[in-house]
Amino acid sequence: MSTEERFIDIEIKLAHAEDMVDSLNQRIYEQQKQIDKLEVMLNALAQHIRDNAQSQQTPLNERPPHY
Repeated sequence: MSTEERFIDIEIKLAHAEDMVDSLNQRIYEQQKQIDKLEVMLNALAQHIRDNAQSQQTPLNERPPHY
């Protein structure tokens, strides 16, 4: 294998590696956007639960009035 063929082979491998890195970076970016969205949803759900817990006057273990 000549020096020029080795350089071409290395350049091809480098191009594939760069493409893979770009692809992985894009996937990480998409996953981070999804994580951020889920965190917002989780915070909204937690706030909703807190609001409902505060507005609920009767304890959960209290017997209903008909007993």
